[in-house]
Amino acid sequence: MSTEQHLAALKESIINLDFDAIVKTAQEAMESGIDPDVAINDGMVPGMAIVGDKFEKGEYFLSELVVAAEVMKEGLKVVTPYLKGEGAQKLGKVVIATVEGDQHDLGKNIVSNLLRVQGFDVIDLGVDVATDRIINAVKEHQPEIVGMSALLTLTMPKMGEVIEALKAAGIREKVKVILGGTPITVEFAASIGADHKAVNALEGVKKCVEWVSSQERRN
Repeated sequence: MSTEQHLAALKESIINLDFDAIVKTAQEAMESGIDPDVAINDGMVPGMAIVGDKFEKGEYFLSELVVAAEVMKEGLKVVTPYLKGEGAQKLGKVVIATVEGDQHDLGKNIVSNLLRVQGFDVIDLGVDVATDRIINAVKEHQPEIVGMSALLTLTMPKMGEVIEALKAAGIREKVKVILGGTPITVEFAASIGADHKAVNALEGVKKCVEWVSSQERRN
């Protein structure tokens, strides 16, 4: 198989949500000498992008988006050991959590997986995360982005509490804050001083990529 055929096979494996195929094609690509960075960026990522397009057009649903991200993770497991040195250069760091009092994590988990697929180092604190834990994680990991999720209207004020705590700690200006969750509105996000409210998982990830890319250009 040519390089183009290997890359096409990787892409199709993700589009077709095929766990067995991604493992097989990724291993074959590595054994054929395909550069692992090329396999990821020119094979798997375009496949994930097509899945994203299908999701936005309503051809794929949330379940397919979740599975596609998991399929790509399986492909990355095969390819990562072939990366030189410390592996692929990370795009940036994201600390993400479902705020205190809220146990919902489906949306957060999808975003975490998609961010990792894009090359982010994701520190996922889980669900029902107290404000001080989020602040401590930001201090420890020094991410570019903080992501918060809430599905219960009763827990939404915790998001504002975290932002105020970031200010009190003198680190608010060092991070972008993105919010997600069905009850969250653009108006609410603006009212508590967040930088963005994600329309959906894919759009939120695109915004994160946009932020770190613009930061790299400035540097």
